[in-house]
Amino acid sequence: MIAKIGKGSNMYGAILYNQQKVDKENGEVLLLNRIPDTMDGRYSVAYFNKCFEPYLSANIKTEKTVRHISLNPDPADKISDNQFTEMAQEYMERMGYSNQPYIVFKHTDIDRTHIHIVSTCVGIDGKKIPDDYDHPRSMAICRDLETKYNLNKATEQEQKQADKIFKPVNHKNGDIKSQIATVVRHLPKYYSFSTMGSYNALLSLFNITAEEVKGERNGQRVNGLVYVALDENGNKASNPFKASLFGKDAGVTQLQKHFEQSKEKMKTNPARSVLKNTVELAINTTNNETDFRKQLTEQGINTVVRRNDNGRIYGITFIDHESRSVWNGSALDRNLSANVFNDWWNNGNKPELKIQESPVSKTNTMDDLPTKDLFEFIPQEHSHNFDMGLFSLLPDAQGVDYEEEQFAKRMKKKKKKGRRL
Repeated sequence: MIAKIGKGSNMYGAILYNQQKVDKENGEVLLLNRIPDTMDGRYSVAYFNKCFEPYLSANIKTEKTVRHISLNPDPADKISDNQFTEMAQEYMERMGYSNQPYIVFKHTDIDRTHIHIVSTCVGIDGKKIPDDYDHPRSMAICRDLETKYNLNKATEQEQKQADKIFKPVNHKNGDIKSQIATVVRHLPKYYSFSTMGSYNALLSLFNITAEEVKGERNGQRVNGLVYVALDENGNKASNPFKASLFGKDAGVTQLQKHFEQSKEKMKTNPARSVLKNTVELAINTTNNETDFRKQLTEQGINTVVRRNDNGRIYGITFIDHESRSVWNGSALDRNLSANVFNDWWNNGNKPELKIQESPVSKTNTMDDLPTKDLFEFIPQEHSHNFDMGLFSLLPDAQGVDYEEEQFAKRMKKKKKKGRRL
């Protein structure tokens, strides 16, 4: 089992992400710790957010007050709700969070059932819980839980291999070919992406771009692919490497098959509506591109923006690491197309969007939900124990990724059409 801990500043967004899955019957609330239950067991985002307010309002100077944790067992593990609850309680207690408010959500929308825990690292006294040595502590707890519940073990070697697979290329370290290989050989096994453009958006997170090579050789038509490393500014920083050097999964033929399979899979992917609402929330609660990107990154979502030489935005892609899927903005909703973001970030015309809430969210406000006294659950003293393990999201994407020429030309045509309108 692997624990991933995100550190952010948007409590409402973290709760919304999880509660929407509950509302769409792709998840459920397993446990509330120091949060009063309701009489009918039904909750809303506003209700949960209100429960954290006494802690957040007492904050003195901590910037990232939110902890969004996921505990991810092996897909082959069969774990009951009671076991998930017990594991969450033991994990949070050993990380020093037994006196903190937290919510345990179970997610069932992907093939590996897992749990998310939303909490805050700020005590009722306003002081931050120390987070020294959190990563090794979290790993040690996971190893103990694997033994206690007879789970498949995530060995040290497997963890190192996972780290190696998803490590961005550093062109200054040498052996660029091997660095690229550890990424491109494995990405299709983990992520769904339906076009070469979305594939390149994903690759840009790892400082790589892919370019199609077309022509004729010995009278036969050639259609191939090369990979190039990028520097920290998104500029090409290596010679091109043929896809054949990295195995068939990195080549055009196999990728095209992956595109088709991803298209079918993404048609019914419930993550689409959750991602759409999360992006819309970020639009409503931020005022510029930097804050928008930051808020989504805290939710495990990277944003890749494509601009032409004049700075006009002609493409935007969202990479959701929770569902491991890559979406063009216009595929999520016409209100999330590149033109909308260009009009906002370049022309100052922020879109006005309404966040859709479920019927439960509309009726269950803090005022009309019968509960026990909130302050029964808020401790007057706080033990300064250690925080939980660290999980770093993938690095933020390059501001401009290098799409293949054909994709870029298509987007530019849409741009010209938009201008005429």
